[in-house]
Amino acid sequence: MTERITRISRPVGGEPHFRMPIKMVPPDVSIIIVTYNTAAVVGMCLDSLGPGADPSREVFVVDNASTDGGADIVRNRYPWIHLTVNTENRGFAAANNQFLPLCRGRYIYYLNPDAKLTGPGVIEKCVRFMDANPGVGLAGTRLVNPDGSFQESVSRRYPGEKFATSEMAGLKGSIACVLGASMVARTDLIRRIGGFDDDFILYGEDQDLCLRVRRAGYEIGYIDNAAVVHYGGQSERQSVPAEVWKKKTRAEYLFYRKHYLPETIARIRRADLCKARFRLATLALTMPFLGDRVRTERKRTKYRAIYETLKPLNSEGGN
Repeated sequence: MTERITRISRPVGGEPHFRMPIKMVPPDVSIIIVTYNTAAVVGMCLDSLGPGADPSREVFVVDNASTDGGADIVRNRYPWIHLTVNTENRGFAAANNQFLPLCRGRYIYYLNPDAKLTGPGVIEKCVRFMDANPGVGLAGTRLVNPDGSFQESVSRRYPGEKFATSEMAGLKGSIACVLGASMVARTDLIRRIGGFDDDFILYGEDQDLCLRVRRAGYEIGYIDNAAVVHYGGQSERQSVPAEVWKKKTRAEYLFYRKHYLPETIARIRRADLCKARFRLATLALTMPFLGDRVRTERKRTKYRAIYETLKPLNSEGGN
C-alpha cells in the first residue's frame, strides 16, 4: 500500500506535497479527523472549527480511500488543513494513528466528521479542563443530537464487565469509557501507550483506548460544558444492518480477547448466545401480535447476526 500525504497549499512542481508549518511555539491541540465517504457532512465539521488557520491548533484529516469526493472537498476548500489520502481503507483506528508521530500539540482532539462544534470555545474548554485535571488522561465532551437533545456518550462499565471483576480491579476513576466521536487526550500519554489498536477496524477502539489509559494510571474525564453535535452513523449508511451488527460483535470479542481471561470470555459467550436464542424465539412467537413489524424485524436482524457471529467461536472467543 502506498499513501499520498499532502500539505494543502499551493502545489509546487505539480503534485502538492506535505510540509509541516514552521512555528516557534507549538499549538495547544492537534485535531485528527478520519473520513470515509462522509462528503455530505465533512464540510459542516470543518467549518465548525472556525475560519482559516489558528496558531493554537493544527488540523489533520485522514481520508480512508473514500469514493464520494470527500478528499477533494478538504483539498479545495480548506487549504490550512493537513490531508492524507489513503489508497485503501485502513480502518478508523489505524487512520487515527497515521498522524500521531507528527502531532505537535500538548493534546490530541479526536473528532468524527459527522460531528460539529457548537461554538468557537469548545476546544478551549477542553484544554482548560485537561490543564486543570492532570490526573485525567483522556476526556469526552458532551454530545447532543441534531435536535439538541442529550446523546448518551459516557459508560461506567465495559462490555461484559459484570463477568470480569478481577480483570478490572484497581482502575482509576468511575468512568469506563467515552464515545470516540469527540474526545481529547494527552499527546505524550497516547504516544506512550501506542495510540489506538490497529486491530480494531470500526467499533470498540474507543473502549479499548480508554481502558489502556486507565491501566496507565489515569482517569477518564467528561467535559460537560463543551458541547458537540453528533449526527452518527454516516460512514455506515450504505452497510447492511446485519453486517453492522456482525462488525460490532466481532469488535466486542476482540476487546474481550485483549483484556479478559479465557474463562471469562467463555461465560460471556454462553450468556450472549443464550440471550440471542431467547430473543429470536420470543420475537418469532410474538411477531403476529405486534403492531410495529419494522421495529420487530430490526430486532430479529440484530439477534440473528449476533447468533451467527458467535456460534462458530470457540470458548476463548477466537475463530
